[in-house]
Amino acid sequence: CLIGQSELVAPADGKLYALRDVTGTVPSVPLIVSSILSKKLAAGLDGLVMDVKCGAGAFMQTPAEARQLAKTLLQVGRQLGLRMAALITAMHQPLGRKIGNALEVQEAIEVLQGQGPADVRELTLELGAHMLSLGNLAPDLPTARELLQAKLASGAALTRFKDMLRLQGGDARIVEQPQLLPQAPIQEAWCAPRQGFIRRVDAAQIGKACLVLGAGRTRVTNPIDHAVGLSGLKKIGEAIQRHEPLAIIHARDKASLAAARELLREAISYSARPPPGAPLNLAQMEQPAAAKND
Repeated sequence: CLIGQSELVAPADGKLYALRDVTGTVPSVPLIVSSILSKKLAAGLDGLVMDVKCGAGAFMQTPAEARQLAKTLLQVGRQLGLRMAALITAMHQPLGRKIGNALEVQEAIEVLQGQGPADVRELTLELGAHMLSLGNLAPDLPTARELLQAKLASGAALTRFKDMLRLQGGDARIVEQPQLLPQAPIQEAWCAPRQGFIRRVDAAQIGKACLVLGAGRTRVTNPIDHAVGLSGLKKIGEAIQRHEPLAIIHARDKASLAAARELLREAISYSARPPPGAPLNLAQMEQPAAAKND
C-alpha cells in the first residue's frame, strides 16, 4: 500500500517536517530517522528496505554522511525489532526524467508499464529484490530480480497498483488516462545554449528551480502545486544540439516560469566529449545476521 503521514498516521511528524522545511533542519540525522521510522512503525510493518540518497540533490551530500544515516537507521531499527536493509544510491543528478509531484507519478506508472527511464527501472528492481529477499520470498537477489521482471512484463505489477489505488480511495483511471492528473497551464521548452555532451546536471539547482515553480514549500503555510515541475530532462552523458530542449518546464504562471529559467541557467554544464559513467548503486548495508532475530 501507499503510506504517508496523515492525521491518523504519525500526526506529529507532519508538523515537525513542515518546520524542518523552513528552519534548515531537513538534513538532521536524528530528525530524519525519527520521521522515517515513526510512519513505518505506525503502519505495523516488520521489514523495511531504505533507499538512502547521496549527492547534490540529497540530504546527505557525501558517501560518509549517507553511510552514517544508513547506519543510524539500521541501529534504531534493530533496537525496535525491525528487520532492515539499506541501499546508498547516487543523487548527483535527478533520478529519472520528470521532477514534480504529478509528473513523478506519471513516471512511476510508466515503469510499472514496463517503460520509463533506465535508472528508475534499475532502482525499482534493486530495491524490490532486496525487499523480496528480506521477506524470504526469494532465495537470492538474482532470483528476486527475475520474479520482479516477470511481474512487470506480465502486467501483474500494474494491475496490483490499480487495485491499491482503488482500495485506498484513489482514482485508478489515471493509469490509462494520465491527463486526469493535475496539469500545469504553461509548458515551455528550456533549450541548450550550445552543443556538446551533458557533463553535469546539478540536482540541487534543479530542485531550487522546481521550488520556485511551487513543487515544494519555503514557508510552513505554503501550498504545494502538484502540477508543476520538469519533464523530458536530459541526463549526464547524452549528446545535445544547440537550441535542443533540455527539459520542458511546467509552470503555473509567467513569473514563476521566469524565476525557474534563471535558476536553471546554472544547472547544467557541457563538455566536448562524453563524461565517464557513474554507478547508481553505491553501497548496500544490512543489519548483522544475529540482529535479525533479536
